[in-house]
Amino acid sequence: MKSEHCTMEELKRTCLHDKHVALGAKMSPFGGFDMPIEYSSIKEEHHAVRETCGVFDVSHMGEIFVSGPDAERFVNHIFTNDITDAPYGKIYYGIMCYPNGGSVDDLLVYAMGEKRYLLVVNASNIEKDHAWIVEKSKDYDVVIDNLSDRYGQVAVQGPKSEEVVERLLGLAVGDLAFYTFKEIEVEGETIIASRTGYTGEDGFELYGSHGYINKVWDALVASGEVAPCGLGCRDTLRFEVALPLYGHELNDDITPIEAGLGIFVKLDKEEFIGKNALAEQKALGLKKKVVGIELIDRAIPRAGYPIEVEGEEIGTVTTGYHCLSVDKSVCMALIDARYSALETPVEVRIRKKTFAGKVVKKKFYQKNYKK
Repeated sequence: MKSEHCTMEELKRTCLHDKHVALGAKMSPFGGFDMPIEYSSIKEEHHAVRETCGVFDVSHMGEIFVSGPDAERFVNHIFTNDITDAPYGKIYYGIMCYPNGGSVDDLLVYAMGEKRYLLVVNASNIEKDHAWIVEKSKDYDVVIDNLSDRYGQVAVQGPKSEEVVERLLGLAVGDLAFYTFKEIEVEGETIIASRTGYTGEDGFELYGSHGYINKVWDALVASGEVAPCGLGCRDTLRFEVALPLYGHELNDDITPIEAGLGIFVKLDKEEFIGKNALAEQKALGLKKKVVGIELIDRAIPRAGYPIEVEGEEIGTVTTGYHCLSVDKSVCMALIDARYSALETPVEVRIRKKTFAGKVVKKKFYQKNYKK
């Protein structure tokens, strides 16, 4: 996990912080928040999500609302995906880009009807994203509301998540298709329930007031059926199915095309920030690319470690682990695109030694989403 250097006084806390401390979670800075990394162990929590069900505190994520007469046109302007005529309840994944094609952030856009959209952004980028969105909105008739501090959010993930959410929380979510959401009236407030997931398993996200999210957490954990899970296994889970993490597989120097996310870049859309640079990059071909690498020997390739071919550095690891679901030492890496063909032999330098490996598909584990 990538942590940040903050003193405890500077770190923000989610509405569930006291719950994590009471459960004995190992806490660490992440995205400017004091967050739980693990409770029992990363391995146990990882397998709980793959086999049964786990719950994550993701209240550190940002919620920025865009509304007004020009809301659709404006969101399309700052977003690589195309939300034209988006029906209520649909969710879109995409990237906000700089004019040079580099990534401001990757995010989810929830189409909330009546020219209103919810943008769910990464915790470490909330202030940066909000400032970027406000700056780019000056020529549009829109209202930007950063309500990140008002919302708590939990992610319930795993093959038993639908049954658990319906039975333990009394929420009817079985009708939600993948990448859709709905608003539900509960205890005098409107909550948002969505079905996206960031683990490769079926799963739901619940957004609500701090009080409601505390009740949800308590009900799930007290049941004994749902494992409290930290950001450690959230990283191992998303990594195994090649889902990017901003700051690793995406950043201001890595474009969505280089990250392998071209399917979410709609170059046939009339315009969006970064379109010209990304269209040129696609036409001319990539100079660097995010790939998967499998090591022949057991070793752990950490983020930042060099990738070499015949002693020449050709790139660096973006995320690496001993893959818990398939028992292999693997990583994702940003490398010179000339070496990106599958089965290309490479070496990963780990401290003073090099370990032989080869380029493989980034998806080290098969996703199990409900389609």
